[in-house]
Formats: sequence, structure tokens, C-alpha cells
Amino acid sequence: MIGSVERGLAAGAAGTTALTAATYLDMAWRGRPPSRTPERVVDAIASAVGRSVPGSRTQQDARRTGLGALAGIGNGLLTGVLASTVRSAGIRFSPTVGAVVAGGAAMAATDVPAAVLGVTDPRTWSSGDWLSDAVPHLAYGVAAQAVLEAVPTDRERAEPRRPARAGLVVRSLLLGVATGSRSSLGLGAPALFARRRPGRPGWRSALSRLGALAVVSTEVAVDKRPETPERTSAAGLPPRFVGAVAGASRLAAEERMNAAVPALGAAAGAALGSWGGLGWRRWAAGRMPDVQAGFIEDGVALLLAGAACLPGRRSR
Repeated sequence: MIGSVERGLAAGAAGTTALTAATYLDMAWRGRPPSRTPERVVDAIASAVGRSVPGSRTQQDARRTGLGALAGIGNGLLTGVLASTVRSAGIRFSPTVGAVVAGGAAMAATDVPAAVLGVTDPRTWSSGDWLSDAVPHLAYGVAAQAVLEAVPTDRERAEPRRPARAGLVVRSLLLGVATGSRSSLGLGAPALFARRRPGRPGWRSALSRLGALAVVSTEVAVDKRPETPERTSAAGLPPRFVGAVAGASRLAAEERMNAAVPALGAAAGAALGSWGGLGWRRWAAGRMPDVQAGFIEDGVALLLAGAACLPGRRSR
């Protein structure tokens, strides 16, 4: 009996061990010094919160090294838990793709915060720098994916998935486009159009529909306000991708299919809907009132969401 979190911790631990071993092998082979980026990240975080690393110079160096190493272990474990959760939710990549995705996620968990804090700029890295970073993280992905493949959870045993059909991928793409326009449709539309499940009380189904309708209606109203941030901003874009992938996973779960390819289609659709919707609003700005353009976009998004979710109601 093993759950998704327990397996994720095991996968993260295996991946972190492989990453550490690959890093030290590279240092031994090429005779390069260790990276000082983790220690600099510790200093940057301390500066951001208005503190400094306490102690004498020797103690500060030791604390920076220890805290940087602990942060790396934490990133590795959390990435493993995330990969395990995604797999349990029905997004089950092949071994090769899963290793690359897990390794890329672990790499992003390390490099993105460092770049945001101004510690490093990946745009200035040499090919050797990228190689030194990518190879150990690929080792992380291989080890983590091996654990995920070898240890299925109880939920995965109870819910086997078959390969996704082309129709499901197209529907996920449409749902992604709708979510790019209105982020709440990613999970809201499958809830609104979901068929009633045997054994599920009717009031629960009605309550989920009312909740989804309230969330979607709120976003439709907020979208018309002039102070609403652009959908492609740092605050507006991530919820659209997350909602699109979650919605595709929900559609795949209804048909007991692997959600890996539908999730990729939904992510592509979210990008299309986000930038396409923004282009529409800018084009319509000088031709009609913004509120009218927004309602037209609402209608298109709802039609796309309905086209994505309604066919699945008849599937077994």
C-alpha cells in the first residue's frame, strides 16, 4: 500500500542522489570547482527579507553551504512528489519523455528562482555551463522516472489507462483555447457539462455545477474591468496553463485514457487562446467598445468549452 506522496518522496530521493553523484563525477572528471550559485541564492533570499547570514565569516560560509544543500534536497523531493502526483492524476509519460520532463522540472526549480533573484542569467551561459547543469538534472529525471514506473500506486492499479484517441486530444486542445480566454473554464467547463455518475447523490452534482458557474461568472465580470491585468502577464498566464492541463486530465479520466498527450494539446491550446484572445481585444479596441469585444470572446470561449466537454458525456 503506497500513496502518491510516499512514492514521490522515494522518487525525489533517488533523483537527488543521482544528481549529486553526476555533479561530483563531473567535478572529478573535469577538475572544475563546485558551483557557488546555491550560496549566492541564500544571500539573495536573506537580503530580500532584510536579514543577513549570522555568525563569523567562517560560520557564514558554512551556513550558506548547508542551507544551499538543504534547498537542493528540498527541490528534489518536491519535484518528485509533483511528478508522482501528476502520474497518479492520469498524465503517464513514457520512460524517455518522463525522464526528460522530470529532469527539466528539477532544473527549472533550481534555475528559475536563481534567475528571478538576479543571482544568475541563463542567457549568458556558455554551452559548457548548460551541459554542466543539464546532464546532472537528466540523471535526476532518469532515476526519478525509474521509481515512478516501478512502483504504481493503489490508484493507478485501480484505474488503468489506455492510449488517448485523436478525438480526446482535439477536445483537449479546444478546452485549452477556451481556458486561454477564461482561465476558470479549465476546470469549470468539465464540471458544468459533466454527466451524472452512478451512485453519486444529485445534490453533490448540482453543488459542483453551481460552484463552477459562480467561478466562471465572476471571471467574466472581472474581465471587463479596466484594471484587470493582461492574461499574458506573469500573474495571468500560469493559471491558464494549469487550468488547461487539469481540465484535459479530467476529460481523460472520464474516458479512462492516458492524459499525457491531451495535456500537451491543452497546454498548446492555452497558449493559442491567451495570445489569440489578447490579439483579438487589441484589434477590436478601435472598432467596438471593449465590453462588447469581451462578451464576444466570452461566447466563443463557452462554445469551445462546450464542444470540448459535451461529447464525453456519452462515453463509458
